[in-house]
Amino acid sequence: MLEKVEGIVLKSIDYGESNKILTIFSREKGKFGAVARGAKKPNSRLAAVSQPFTYGYFLCLTGTGLATIQQGEIIDSFRDIKEDLLLAAYSSYTVELLDKGTDEKKVNPFLFELLYQTLKYYGEGYDPKIIKNIFEVKMLSVLGFRPVLDGCALCGNHDGPYFFSVKEGGILCQKCVHHDPYHLKVSQATLRLLRLFYFLDIHRIGSINVKETTKKELELCISAYYDEYSGLYLKSKKFLQQVEKLEYNE
Repeated sequence: MLEKVEGIVLKSIDYGESNKILTIFSREKGKFGAVARGAKKPNSRLAAVSQPFTYGYFLCLTGTGLATIQQGEIIDSFRDIKEDLLLAAYSSYTVELLDKGTDEKKVNPFLFELLYQTLKYYGEGYDPKIIKNIFEVKMLSVLGFRPVLDGCALCGNHDGPYFFSVKEGGILCQKCVHHDPYHLKVSQATLRLLRLFYFLDIHRIGSINVKETTKKELELCISAYYDEYSGLYLKSKKFLQQVEKLEYNE
């Protein structure tokens, strides 16, 4: 059956002498695999639309196995991302996190829009660290282990100050913090941002200015939480960390 889907290429792998196998995250079908025959050839009409991060329309012949792409039309190539090593590293991490954190053919229009807006913000000059953090926090509900951020995870107390506890799955108030002697001592501003990132409509992001110390605390909390609960190993994360060191040490 021929189907037209709107999607973003998460991954592109060479297959045979001239073909590529794509992993596409689509608005209509969720994540699915598809063969782009002849896409490795420079003059192929599918060469451009088969590049990672490409957002487009795909006319696919679908069945029980891999789909076959018949035609492709680029909506946004995200050229600015592809030509910048740091932004490409952030984007690679983002799409791998989504790829590893989702099942095949599970439709999620919210997640599709989140991915598109995240890639768009990378290319528009927003702070990529903050955009990445927002994506990571919003992905937590997809993965099924969102931390409790709107009150104490143990007693529900809504009066701060709070402390971040990976062990207890969220923030702890002063009365309950003794339950986790290894809690993270981060600023209240960091905890407010974590809560904001989860509830914020990504379309409504304005100018975000975050102190470097707060960025480090955000990274500490989010990375520790993912390490404890997700079970995901992402090759792109190590690459991103290496590129960040190069970029920020220049």
